[in-house]
Amino acid sequence: MDSVPSASSALSETSSDQDLFAAIQLGQVTALDLLYERYGRLVYSVALRVINDAQEAEDITQDTFLRLWQRSEIYQPHRGSLYCFLIMLARARAIDRLRSRQSHFRNIQQWQLSYEQAATLPSPLESATLKERSHHLREALKQLSKAEREVIETAYYGGLSQSEIARQTGLPLGTVKSRSRQALKKLRTALKSVL
Repeated sequence: MDSVPSASSALSETSSDQDLFAAIQLGQVTALDLLYERYGRLVYSVALRVINDAQEAEDITQDTFLRLWQRSEIYQPHRGSLYCFLIMLARARAIDRLRSRQSHFRNIQQWQLSYEQAATLPSPLESATLKERSHHLREALKQLSKAEREVIETAYYGGLSQSEIARQTGLPLGTVKSRSRQALKKLRTALKSVL
């Protein structure tokens, strides 16, 4: 079993992971530096692979080592190597950051959608104007004969062309055209004062 290095023990690049971890528990910054030199690139590459952002991968790398420094009890040597623990910690931190980013992005999208929907809603004045126009249009439509109203409503609300209306109703195309023309003329006259 490795002996625990004292504050006066000399740590080097050849010190084992267990010696470095024991020195970290004793508060020796040199041990953290050596551990960072040994596994920093590996931890960074794991974080980068998950998060796909160099700056965030650097942050996660520093956070991983800082977490080990501040809370060394999170690593339990009997459960596996320090090397594997650092990789798993970095991966978990990167996944957390990715989830947080995705959640933040979803919140922004929902806010933006709500904003766009609110922006497309008519103002109270526009809403009142639309209601008034709608009322006048309904009143003008009531002045048309049933045949004229059916042609206009089928064309505008049903989206059918005059030839499609003729086919659907069995009326001659000329009759559909003349009813449409007559209905539009009456509507124009009825709505002249409103529009």
